Amino acid sequence: MTLAFAGYAAVWDRVDRAGDVMRRGAFAGAGPVPLLWQHRGHAVGRIDGLREDATGLWAWGRIDDPALAPLVRSGTVAGLSVGYRPGQVMQGARRAILAATLVEVSVVAVPMQPLARICEVSCGGVE
Repeated sequence: MTLAFAGYAAVWDRVDRAGDVMRRGAFAGAGPVPLLWQHRGHAVGRIDGLREDATGLWAWGRIDDPALAPLVRSGTVAGLSVGYRPGQVMQGARRAILAATLVEVSVVAVPMQPLARICEVSCGGVE
């Protein structure tokens, strides 16, 4: 079963569980990256596109893993998360990530940024 999904992999200007804050533009120019489960192992699908908007980094793609797709479809697993290498940071009361290299997007049970969620699922395509 292949499942199309879309959602926010990162949300701007909100403190995450590690105390970091992503700033708009942090992933400008990000190219293709793999879709992982819990930031490990082999790809469980693919990211078809990424775009930054006023809220965060919107990602859409497909989940091909036959064990994970039903969990996402049912809403049991709905978190998204980004794996990145910080480029430009500003340290203040919180560490602000101004620029980063996006390494991967993961479907996760508990996202580091609580607002980073899968918002849409479909058997067709979503964007």
